[in-house]
Amino acid sequence: MTRSSPEVDTIVFDVLGTLVDLDGAVRAAVRALVPDADDDRVDDLAARWEEHVGAEHRRVIAGERAYATADVLDREAGRLVAERAGATDRTAADEVESPTRQVAAWPDSAAALDRLAARYEVVGLSNADLTTLLRLDARAGLRWHLSLSAELAQSFKPDPRVYRMALDRIGRPAERTLLVATHAWDLRAARAEGMRTAYLARPTGDPPTPDDAFDHHVTSVDELLAVLLDRPSTGDPA
Repeated sequence: MTRSSPEVDTIVFDVLGTLVDLDGAVRAAVRALVPDADDDRVDDLAARWEEHVGAEHRRVIAGERAYATADVLDREAGRLVAERAGATDRTAADEVESPTRQVAAWPDSAAALDRLAARYEVVGLSNADLTTLLRLDARAGLRWHLSLSAELAQSFKPDPRVYRMALDRIGRPAERTLLVATHAWDLRAARAEGMRTAYLARPTGDPPTPDDAFDHHVTSVDELLAVLLDRPSTGDPA
C-alpha cells in the first residue's frame, strides 16, 4: 500500500533488521554458545539479549544512563546470556557478545542499494556504533553515499536527536527525505520529525498498527524499488 507523498531526494535506510538479519545473527550466536539447546531455549536466550539492549537504549534516551556505544551494550547482553546459559566456551561467548559484527544482509539488500544509488542519495542510519557499522557494512556488502550512526548524537533511535542529527548531516528538508525501516517505532519517530516514511516488511520486524500513517507499505525491496524508481528523482546527482 502506498500513500501520496512528494518527491524525495534522499533515502535513509535503517540497517539492523531492515537490511541485515540481526535476529538471525543473535540466534546463530546463541546456538554456537549452547549447541544442545532446543528451539525454546534458543528463543529464550536470544530474547534475553534483545531485552537487555532495548532496555539500555531506553535508559540512555531517558537520561538514566550515560551514553555507551552499542558495542558496549551488545557485550553486556552477551555476558548476561552466557551466564544464564552456564557457558564456558570463550570463543562462543565472544560471538554472542558481538553478533552485530557477524550479521548477514538480507539477500536483496545490496542489489537494492546499488540500484537506488544511481538515482538518489542513499544513506544508512543505524543504532550500531561507528566502528561496528564499518565492519557490518563491509561484511554485508552495503554501500552508501553516507553511513550515519546514532553515536553521532550520543543516543539511540527513537530519540528525536538522532533523526535531527541525520537531517543536519544530509542537508535536505525533512519532507524530501524518506526513512525506510522494518520497525514501526522507528518510522513513527522519523515521521514526528517531518520525514517521509516507508515500512518494509521483514520476518522479524515491528509491523505497523492500523493507526499508523506511513507513506509506503511494501512487502519486499523489489516492491519498494518499483514504487520509488517509477518516479523521477529531482535531487542532485550523488
